[in-house]
Amino acid sequence: MKTALAAALLLTTALASLAQNHNAVLPYESLDSTAADAAASSSEYLAAKARWHNELAAFFRADQQQFPAPGGVVFVGSSTVRMWKNLGQDFRQVPGVVNRGFGGSTLADCSLFARDLVVRYKPRQVLVYAGDNDLAEGRTPLQVLESFARFANAVRAELPNTRISFISIKPSPSREHLMPQIRETNNVISAYLNRLPDSEYIDVFTPMLGADGRPRPELFRSDRLHMTDEGYRLWQSVIASRLPGAAPVAAPAAALP
Repeated sequence: MKTALAAALLLTTALASLAQNHNAVLPYESLDSTAADAAASSSEYLAAKARWHNELAAFFRADQQQFPAPGGVVFVGSSTVRMWKNLGQDFRQVPGVVNRGFGGSTLADCSLFARDLVVRYKPRQVLVYAGDNDLAEGRTPLQVLESFARFANAVRAELPNTRISFISIKPSPSREHLMPQIRETNNVISAYLNRLPDSEYIDVFTPMLGADGRPRPELFRSDRLHMTDEGYRLWQSVIASRLPGAAPVAAPAAALP
């Protein structure tokens, strides 16, 4: 366990350094492997673009109708973001809120589409929620961390002053068997962000647990994966303090046993 934690700490330090200097090479990589990775990423990008064609096309059509002004706040990630239908209304005091969630996506997908869904809008802040689908597909916490680092690196390469916020992976009842991996992923990404300037880890995991340490069922729909309106109100209350201009919101109290 200590060895694993030490390895995670070393990796977070290396990845944070990489995100600050996008021309850097990780200590264990050669220039040749970097070139190979770039080629692989290109093929991965094309495959992902084909897989998410409809969602990307919908975003493009929305941009054609009204392209978001620079300096806004972009939310990007999986279905939890996509299904936040009242996102703009919930943060109506915050100018330029943009929802670029695409359902079923992974943090690996978000890293591939960082330019398409974040950089092109030139936001002052980006909030990303993803990672639980990665774990459900069998990726390890360190692999999820690497995907997030690639996402941060892609954003910082072109938008060095944009604030990067990671919304912690939520404790969905249907994925309670993944709780150890969820906790570890949240911990290593939080440690990574501690070494990355102008970034933050937003903890929604803790307030979504009840006194028994298990997910609060009232925050989740019948599929035990996606959130109810009450779940989104809790998220709104936690995230509001991280968005300049957002009005404070009281979090919904946990139901009494």
